[in-house]
Amino acid sequence: MDTVWLSGAEWLAVLRIGLGLWWLESWRHKDKKAWFERGTGIAWAADVASKHRWATVARGFDTVVKPRPRAMAYVVVYAELAVGLGLVAGLLTPVALVGGLLLNLLYLVLMIHDWAEQGQNSMMALISLVALLGMSWQTWSLDAAGGLF
Repeated sequence: MDTVWLSGAEWLAVLRIGLGLWWLESWRHKDKKAWFERGTGIAWAADVASKHRWATVARGFDTVVKPRPRAMAYVVVYAELAVGLGLVAGLLTPVALVGGLLLNLLYLVLMIHDWAEQGQNSMMALISLVALLGMSWQTWSLDAAGGLF
């Protein structure tokens, strides 16, 4: 593979780290007090799910998320942090990539009506897939330093 300036593996690491920074920004800009104390994030998602064009989404949300809104707020917020840290540091990178991909797919399905979110989530999912299949943890990662994967 011919590349400019960096090797192919290094460019994949750049892509992985950039995606991790994107996840960290998603975590950073969340109003955690609102999410954890007032339940705003899950309440917003419940409203979106209740009006969803696919009844399966509303039923799934009502079954999995609605009975435990506080716990799910923590799951969402700290999953974004864990994915971001894992990708930036390159620690358990395949796990972080699959976790991020699943989050993006869930967000994509939930927010099917929001075109701005569709673009962000589809691009993040694509980057996750490329970074996973390109084994982006081979360079500039704790996984590589520790001989994992």
